[in-house]
Amino acid sequence: MHVATTTTNSETRVQTVRFAPSPNGLLHLGHARSALLNWRFAKACGGRFLLRIEDIDTTRARPEFERAISEDLGWLGIEWPEPPRRQSEHFADYREALAELKKLDLVYPAFMSRAEAAGHIREAESGGKTWPRDPDGAPLYPSKDRNLGNTERRRRIERGDPHSWRLDMQVALNGLQAPLTWRETGTGPSGQTGQIIADPGAWGDVILARRDVPSSYHLAVTVDDALQEITTVIRGHDLFAATSVHRLLQTLLGLPAPAYLHHDLVRDKTGRKLSKSDGDVSLASLRQKGLGPEEIARMAGLD
Repeated sequence: MHVATTTTNSETRVQTVRFAPSPNGLLHLGHARSALLNWRFAKACGGRFLLRIEDIDTTRARPEFERAISEDLGWLGIEWPEPPRRQSEHFADYREALAELKKLDLVYPAFMSRAEAAGHIREAESGGKTWPRDPDGAPLYPSKDRNLGNTERRRRIERGDPHSWRLDMQVALNGLQAPLTWRETGTGPSGQTGQIIADPGAWGDVILARRDVPSSYHLAVTVDDALQEITTVIRGHDLFAATSVHRLLQTLLGLPAPAYLHHDLVRDKTGRKLSKSDGDVSLASLRQKGLGPEEIARMAGLD
């Protein structure tokens, strides 16, 4: 997948960062921390701050939440070039990337539904098997579909069986010429920094395109970062381990590798990270209570 890059006269790329929320809820203090860190980084180096709307999950994305994102960021004093990149408008880019991986024979159709996969795993565990988990604690996808023959795969696809597309992780890793690393300019959850050894195999056969959407988070974010010429990805510790998958996809697709800066998360009094789905206090409600941008920044752990 060819991606053009922009350089200055000194061959130094313009520093470009992005804040990429999903419009499936209201922003909270954790989002404010990440957005402000990106904004301040761009301002400090004379670079660019981009807003990306990660709305590939069209069943949960809502226009009112996208409007709220713009209102919250504008209130914090953050500016960006309009319009933002909306993933739902760029499915063709993700289809192109997936097609390249298909040509390389690195993906396979996965026919098991979530319920079927969960049942398969429960059966194995009831028999005393310890099922492997990914770094987020989710069970790895069973090998049943990976082991299907090409004839059976074609038969089921032609029959119209619903399926997603997954990366054949072992085949992908076997084709690497050297160990994967990334440059960490922040710190990982355990203080890791500098050159980090990637471990994409820990994620198993990650999903790259869902049954009803021609992409997944991993594929879309990798393609978007390349097309938008992101030089440093600034995001929370909760995505530190996922960087291994992104570095693998960048390598397989011939895409440039940005630097990464992972930061602490904003947590509640119990130590749990804030979440839109859990109904944590939103920036909109804090604003309505009379708090100002400087107070929000302090509450988000920033000076």
